[in-house]
Amino acid sequence: MPSIESGEARIDYTVHGDGGRSSSNVILLAGFKAPATSWRYQIPSLIRAGHRVVAVDLSGHGTAPAMPHGTTMQTRADHVHALLDELDLRDAAMIGGSMGGNTIWSYVDTYGTGRLRAAVVVDQTPRMLNTPDWEYGFYGYDGDGVDTFFEDGIPSTGHGTPIWKRGMRLVRFIAAMGRVDWKLSQPELALLNDHAKRDWRPAIRSSDLPVLFVAGSESEFWPSAHAEAAAALSPKGASIVVPRAGHATNMERPDPVNTAVAEFLSSAC
Repeated sequence: MPSIESGEARIDYTVHGDGGRSSSNVILLAGFKAPATSWRYQIPSLIRAGHRVVAVDLSGHGTAPAMPHGTTMQTRADHVHALLDELDLRDAAMIGGSMGGNTIWSYVDTYGTGRLRAAVVVDQTPRMLNTPDWEYGFYGYDGDGVDTFFEDGIPSTGHGTPIWKRGMRLVRFIAAMGRVDWKLSQPELALLNDHAKRDWRPAIRSSDLPVLFVAGSESEFWPSAHAEAAAALSPKGASIVVPRAGHATNMERPDPVNTAVAEFLSSAC
């Protein structure tokens, strides 16, 4: 598997398809702890549409080594930049799920949109903290618990479809995720808390990037209305809510996600 070094971290990646044009590149950024294989249901669809796909394992994900101490959302942006620079990717579309979605905004906030033509964010609110002007954050996370809510991990919210009712949604999720060690290291906990405190709404407002926000109607973490609210912040925003889907929307209900992404990327060319 090819890889690059960035600071103390190694970033692994796989390339699928041969698109042939720089404008056909699509970069896939998985969610927190998720491997690049979490996009297994999207990669064939993207290849059929003529895209060259780069599926990324940032540090602490998939085949990449453990996450170094001091990793933040800024660090992740720097790693994405290093990868795009190494592969000389330009006019690319970037698709991120969960934390991978906000990694896009961290990248854009620091490096701009010069190398990008479009973005897709899958079930990730741009602000996890609930405030009077933002009611689409993580369920139960407000100012009273800003420093402690994610201290030990990701709390259960009581929302979403119970595991025993998910059927094929759960089967697809397990097949895509493979074996993941869900125990969180101290660097991972620190990254989770950094992620939780960030507000990417200003980055969305100031970006000219066409972006599609995708929400799972039964997300375990936040109201699906976050997608429409986030799209309203963007000069070129659009949104969809995928029915009967949880937070792992692209794994649980790949067909409607693939259709929406294909139509969006086609229109964003």
